[in-house]
Amino acid sequence: MPRSSRRAAAVLGAAALVTLTAACGAAPDAPTEKGKAAPASAGSAAELGGLEALVAAAQKEGELNVIALPPDWANYGEIITTFEAKYKIKVKSENPDAASADEIAAVKTRKGQDRAPDVLDLGIAFARSGAGEGLFAPYKVASWDKIPGEQKDVAGRWYNDYGGYVSIGCDAKRVKVCPTSFADLLKPEYKGKVALNGNPTKSGSAFGGVYAAALANKGSFADIQPGIDFFAKLKKSGNFIPVESTPATVEKGETPISIDWDYLNAGYADQFQGKGVDWKVAVPTDGVYAQYYSQAINKHAPHPAAARLWMEFLYSPEGQNLWLKGYARPVLLPAMTQDGTADKEFVAKLPEVKGTPAFPASSELDQAKATLAEKWDKALS
Repeated sequence: MPRSSRRAAAVLGAAALVTLTAACGAAPDAPTEKGKAAPASAGSAAELGGLEALVAAAQKEGELNVIALPPDWANYGEIITTFEAKYKIKVKSENPDAASADEIAAVKTRKGQDRAPDVLDLGIAFARSGAGEGLFAPYKVASWDKIPGEQKDVAGRWYNDYGGYVSIGCDAKRVKVCPTSFADLLKPEYKGKVALNGNPTKSGSAFGGVYAAALANKGSFADIQPGIDFFAKLKKSGNFIPVESTPATVEKGETPISIDWDYLNAGYADQFQGKGVDWKVAVPTDGVYAQYYSQAINKHAPHPAAARLWMEFLYSPEGQNLWLKGYARPVLLPAMTQDGTADKEFVAKLPEVKGTPAFPASSELDQAKATLAEKWDKALS
């Protein structure tokens, strides 16, 4: 998949809209028992009569439409096949390389159509804006109370799902001593070796790299300028190279040090086994920055019961552990670690991180994006 598309969705969303064509109209809600909500209006499984009733309603629909879910991203391939096998519901996965802008466009232009997406996996900026536009159905999963308050919409229109930390990946076969901090990256032995995953004005992971660098250099969520200055200095020293880091460039030795999300860097370590690459991953000790994606249900989902069952599955220990297996940190990991439901084998493989993550406010993200758009190219030219 194009490496910038999902990353851009995280906070930037500067993506071209997909071409959308018409389809036949979606079926109306099925009749429900007296006193129970219709699937499209249910705000919880309890309102439908419990999880068993939700499963029955979803199986009656028989299908679920998803979009922008690459099978090799955070283990979505296994998540989809597990859901299908568990509930005997066919998942129709469209345009896995799409970005959040494409998802929102599909919701708007396919309203009332049976091929509209039922559920969405969005960058947080799109989750917030989509909720503000009234595009999402309020729904609270059974584990709602375990989701931290700052990681969900109070009405249940969106809630964070999985995420990770900015990390430094390094090929130990080509780099004698791998860096573990942003300060390390300035050392002369890393000349011509350091890369970002794209341009931070377009790529969400590259944006995260600059944000983390700002935090490592006396910046803040409200001030990303020190991060821009750091990369300008890194380029002037000859260490930073304007090459988009990909698995292919790493394997060829073109980008032996790559700044990217830890769940992607950690996954590459598995991918590179037997290919002459000894990929090590470290979350920088001086610039800890975490970011999550968010789930939402299309307010006019053609399969409203299946959409709600998908959410229940994702936020169950089984679903959360499947994200964890893909090296992504599920939003319920703290609660699952406490109650013993987190898979210890998968947890042990996560890059070590110290401290509790903090998250920028919408206004701070907007300011950071504006600053990058104005100053990045000039600073790195």
